[in-house]
Amino acid sequence: MAILSTILVAIVALEHVYILILEMFLWTTPRGQKAFGTTPQFARDTKSLAANQGLYNGFLAAGLAWGLFHPNDTFSYQLQLFFVLCVVVAAIYGGITAKRSILLMQGLPALLALLAVIAAHF
Repeated sequence: MAILSTILVAIVALEHVYILILEMFLWTTPRGQKAFGTTPQFARDTKSLAANQGLYNGFLAAGLAWGLFHPNDTFSYQLQLFFVLCVVVAAIYGGITAKRSILLMQGLPALLALLAVIAAHF
């Protein structure tokens, strides 16, 4: 179960690195607009907001990576638990307030990672 937990947390971390890239660097490109369903005008008008949002996604990814690589097993578990739970909460909020698909795209992998992290430590 520990290997599965590690893989799932890594997937969630990589997903948030990808979101960081989309929001911080590709927001106004056709790829970014397609990913978030925005228009060119909206993307230009919200570029700095998206970059800020991307930065927060980067912090989530960094926290998850920290949890994966921390040498102390107890603290590693606590970090993974905290940051995966943050992603679950953010996905629920985003799914309710922004776009329902966030629940599936971000929430489901994070929920699976959360359950695996808990199961791996009991």
